[in-house]
Amino acid sequence: MRIKVKKLHPDAKLPTQSHPGDAGFDLYAIDDGTNTRYGYREYGTALAFEIPEGYVGLVYPRSSISERGMMLYNSTGVIDSGYRGEVTVRFRLLDGEHTKYYRRGDRIAQLVVQLIPEITIEEVQDLSASSRGSGGYGSTGL
Repeated sequence: MRIKVKKLHPDAKLPTQSHPGDAGFDLYAIDDGTNTRYGYREYGTALAFEIPEGYVGLVYPRSSISERGMMLYNSTGVIDSGYRGEVTVRFRLLDGEHTKYYRRGDRIAQLVVQLIPEITIEEVQDLSASSRGSGGYGSTGL
C-alpha cells in the first residue's frame, strides 16, 4: 500500500519507521510547539496525508512520552480518509515544572494506518449469551 503525503513546508520531514515491520511511522515536529490557554501544547508536522478509502490513520503517542510530563490530548488522533489538512499533535501538560517539551525535528508521535471493516448497525431485541455477560469494570479481577 502507498500513502500519499504532501509537505506543507520545505523543512517538513516524511514519516519514518525505526525498524522494519514496526506498526507505527514516526511523525516529526516542524516547530517548537505553541502553548494555549486551554492547557495544551500543539505541534505542527507540516504534512497532509491521503489515507486510502476504507482505511484510517491513527496518531498515537510514542512510548517515550512517559518521560516528558505530557500526554496526547485526545488519547488517539483520527485521520479520516477524506481529511486533507495538516496533521497536528496536541499534548496535555501534566506537570509544567518538569515538562520536557519537544523541539523542532523531534519525533513527537506515531502514525498507524489500519483497515476499517465495513459495518452495518442492526438493532435487535436480544443479544447472544456469553461467559462474561454484562460484567463491567473490574469484573474479571484486578
